[in-house]
Amino acid sequence: MDARVLLKPSPVASGAGIGIIAPASFARQERFTGGMERLRALGFVPQIAENALARGPLFFAGTPQQRIADLHSVFANPETQAVMCLRGGYGSNYLLDRIDLEVFRAHPKPFFAYSDLTGLQLHLLDELGIPAFHGPMLAADFYLEDGVHLPSFRASLAGEPYSVGAAEGLRALKPGSASGTLYGGCLSILVAMLGTPWEPQTEGKLLFIEDVGAKPYQIDRMLWQLRKAGKLDNVTGIVFGEMLDCTQPGADPDLLDKTIMSALDGFAGPIAIGLRSGHVSRQNVTLTFGVAADLHVSEESELKLLEPAVRL
Repeated sequence: MDARVLLKPSPVASGAGIGIIAPASFARQERFTGGMERLRALGFVPQIAENALARGPLFFAGTPQQRIADLHSVFANPETQAVMCLRGGYGSNYLLDRIDLEVFRAHPKPFFAYSDLTGLQLHLLDELGIPAFHGPMLAADFYLEDGVHLPSFRASLAGEPYSVGAAEGLRALKPGSASGTLYGGCLSILVAMLGTPWEPQTEGKLLFIEDVGAKPYQIDRMLWQLRKAGKLDNVTGIVFGEMLDCTQPGADPDLLDKTIMSALDGFAGPIAIGLRSGHVSRQNVTLTFGVAADLHVSEESELKLLEPAVRL
């Protein structure tokens, strides 16, 4: 499907019900409790899916059957206007071949997730055109006092135009300007999806990629794989996330920057880094994948989202 033909959900205001699910790993109880309190304090009504608090088997939040049942049920539930994951971790890949796309086609909703959920979000975007809300999760960000970038969270739900820049960590690696459909997610998951039926459709996009705890040489290896798989062909520009803890003990502090520029040698478009969306140290910024965006990389870099991800 042309990702520009979007199946946009309705806007979401304070007081709306938000379905809470755990499609991958389980969360710590205290983080769940804190996230619920914060979401309620913001005026929303979190509704816990039947199996969302399951622990196990292994590191999963329930069996694949339980997790896919929750995913389908919260989207079909008329009392929920948005869906939010507890956390990432690992395991949502087991749901990809169990998804009933007709459920989501009939009930498109903002779906807040990142990390391991990148595959699920992009599958819904690529197949149905449902925008992906790459943003804060309940037990990963909302439990923290400073875990959520509220301006982008609220703007994305209301369909208001917004932009992010230096205040949100964005800085230049390779100057220039680019436009395109914003797309991306967790780098490790993008690479893990290569060679599968859910391979990301990055070509021609304005690409956002981020990760956590990967050493610079591992980032290099994943970027090499994306390039050799043709996944950076015609990409108009690249924005990296904060890349939290993507360091190497004893190495130069700018090793990651140098590694990225080496791995992307010859890339024609602008490159920026540092945008706090996904795995971040604070104030997780919401990005909406599937919408038109402009990137300007200079001493005052800016990523501007040009259209709403909800139906106005």
